[in-house]
Amino acid sequence: MTLAIRVRTATGAPVALAGCAVVAQVIYPLLHGSARDQLTVVVVLLYAATTFAHAALTRGRRAVLAVAIACVGVGFAVEVLGVHTGFPFGDYTYGSSLGPALFGVPVVVAFAWPMLAWPSALVARRLADTSGARVLLGAWALTGWDLFLDPQMVSAGHWHWLRVDVHLPGVANVPVSDYLGWFAVALLMSVLLQRALDRAPAADDRIAYGLYLWTWASSVLALAVFLDLRAAAFWGGLAMGSVAIALLFSFPLRSSVRLRSLRR
Repeated sequence: MTLAIRVRTATGAPVALAGCAVVAQVIYPLLHGSARDQLTVVVVLLYAATTFAHAALTRGRRAVLAVAIACVGVGFAVEVLGVHTGFPFGDYTYGSSLGPALFGVPVVVAFAWPMLAWPSALVARRLADTSGARVLLGAWALTGWDLFLDPQMVSAGHWHWLRVDVHLPGVANVPVSDYLGWFAVALLMSVLLQRALDRAPAADDRIAYGLYLWTWASSVLALAVFLDLRAAAFWGGLAMGSVAIALLFSFPLRSSVRLRSLRR
């Protein structure tokens, strides 16, 4: 009873939005052409809406503001910087398939950053106990997702690199500089999100954990089986999986600790 009073739970809108996001991703490999492009935008918006709804219901308006500034604001600013200077991701440019653009960047891209930045920050809090470890782990958890995301989006024609000097084996369309840039940006986002979370109450974050695990597992399956991007499935599965598997193993251990505490 004490736990139910102290910890805010997230039900209703976040659950419904997360469910719709999962359904949309299941449909994604079945579509082609402009229909798939449109569904890509829908998936991004559903994930982002889930993040904002979960942040609002579990941590309040300050958390929503933190996500908006750290993810949407910083993310979009870095993308604008990137397409015009090549820093920090490398020389790349966007196509026209993701809808209206501002300063050369599709507006929807701003909402792609909170998709996994918020779940990554919450996963990091579950797995690490110190602030520094949480920041580093949150940044790595988010960057691991990009090893799936960029090869898939480049293959779909949403953006492309003008130069690819060094790349991961089997992933010739994305430079290593992109992943390094992602980690740098993710590190900044992670710092801002962890500071906001340090000031927020404990909450029920199972939706965020579930979306992180689903994104990892479904991305491996989709890229390896349906999208013919097996090398990206391997590298993304390895990088993001290093966090996802640790998260999976954290549940039985913590459950057993709680059970022993109740018995005492």
